Amino acid sequence: MAEMSPLRRRMIEDMTVRNLSPATQRSYVHAVQKFSRHFGCSPDGLDLEDIRAFQFHLVSAGISWAALNQIVCALRFFYGVTLGRNAIPERIPYARKPRTLTIVLSGDEVVRFLEAVSSLKARVALTTAYAAGLRVSEVCGLRAGDIDSSRMVIHVSRGKGGKARYVMLSPELLGILRSYWRLAHPKGVLFPGRDPDKPIEPTVLHAACRSAVAATGLGKRVTVHTLRHSFATHLLENGTDIRIIQVLLGHEHLSTTARYTQVSTDTIRSTTSPLDRLRLEVTPPPGA
Repeated sequence: MAEMSPLRRRMIEDMTVRNLSPATQRSYVHAVQKFSRHFGCSPDGLDLEDIRAFQFHLVSAGISWAALNQIVCALRFFYGVTLGRNAIPERIPYARKPRTLTIVLSGDEVVRFLEAVSSLKARVALTTAYAAGLRVSEVCGLRAGDIDSSRMVIHVSRGKGGKARYVMLSPELLGILRSYWRLAHPKGVLFPGRDPDKPIEPTVLHAACRSAVAATGLGKRVTVHTLRHSFATHLLENGTDIRIIQVLLGHEHLSTTARYTQVSTDTIRSTTSPLDRLRLEVTPPPGA
């Protein structure tokens, strides 16, 4: 096993001090390592022009905007924090997100999808994701003690950016979780992986989504995040204030939550056109 370089150790220490999640730390280290290998030298010897050339190489190779921006975040952290070159991070541009409509399932499609998940553990985990609007990492990280049936809330102890929040505990979900607990008897971690002391891996839930889509024949690409999108859109269509949805989703900015207004067809249908307030005769009256 190769010995860790002092530079990598320092970067890991910097990320640990700032309480970045283990997954984020692995992603950042991998990104800087990829950058270094591309040029065949230590990354602290590379400059802004090298970063630009690397980004161009990635875009030419067809990298997705999300993957590119993850690398940008890593390089910004590495140069700004670990190397202390404060002038560089702001000059590393992010890729613009393509403006596409979010995929949302109807209520009937949610039922078909969840019932097609063959594994009990994965089915209950994905049901929880929809019922509470959780990210995949938040579902995987749930512990039995996070389910507060006395107050009917779920404590999301480590959301995005390490932020904690509460979400509602659906009575229907509580019944499902109790049935699951009687059958599976999880200890500590609510949805354990092969090691009962460690949470299920997100890849397991992603694989369960792909299998369920294939089984149902849904003509949509469904991921765990699709269930979160559907949760938010269905709340909006049922009249829930968008600011409450913002809190439930753990969004820092209301503008992030507002995108669900673009896909809420019930909201669109119920919006009154300004034409309906006018008395306008476009066609001539009968007999004219």
